[in-house]
Amino acid sequence: MSDDARRPGGWAGGRGRGFAGGRFRSPVGSREERVIRQAAAPADTDHLTPGGVDVVSAPESAAPESAAPLAPTTAASAASATGLRGAAERAGVIAAEWAPVAGRVLLGLVLAWFGYHELTQPEVWTGYVPFINEASNLAIVAVLVHGWILLVLAVALVAGIAPRISAAIASVLLLEIVISLSASGLSDTSMRDVGVLGLAVCLTGCRQRLVLRH
Repeated sequence: MSDDARRPGGWAGGRGRGFAGGRFRSPVGSREERVIRQAAAPADTDHLTPGGVDVVSAPESAAPESAAPLAPTTAASAASATGLRGAAERAGVIAAEWAPVAGRVLLGLVLAWFGYHELTQPEVWTGYVPFINEASNLAIVAVLVHGWILLVLAVALVAGIAPRISAAIASVLLLEIVISLSASGLSDTSMRDVGVLGLAVCLTGCRQRLVLRH
């Protein structure tokens, strides 16, 4: 009798039907082993759908942050700040260019006002002439000459005719006025003329716009 004839009916190709890898495993034992393995596994079914499909939940770090700043708001604030800064810079440039013109015209109007009143009412101003009797005709002549000089300087400043030279001459005249008024003590009039003198001095060093002749 051959060896195949002596083998049990459950053998096929040198292996029994109940063997697996040289080790006998019965169908009943395999089912029991699966049941035991499933019972030993942790009962974590929260991530399973009703059909048994495993669904991996997203990590907590992937959740959107509700407190994160809004990018459009930040960009709008930055644009607004930039716009305000640019507007302030443009206003500063315009002021630097046109402020001397405004100061020159205002100084010219002040000189024109005083020159006009000195020419039309010289007797009222004779008391401000130093070292000369205010009742004399010489005082009236001095007031008239002073009034004409002020009026000519006013026209030159307003029209932009040699504005820096005109401002320098006006500074000399105003300095003379301040000194003569301060000889009898400081007053409201003398302090006002100090401010006008400061404006005239500043205009002597500023480049001007809207000038007819430098």
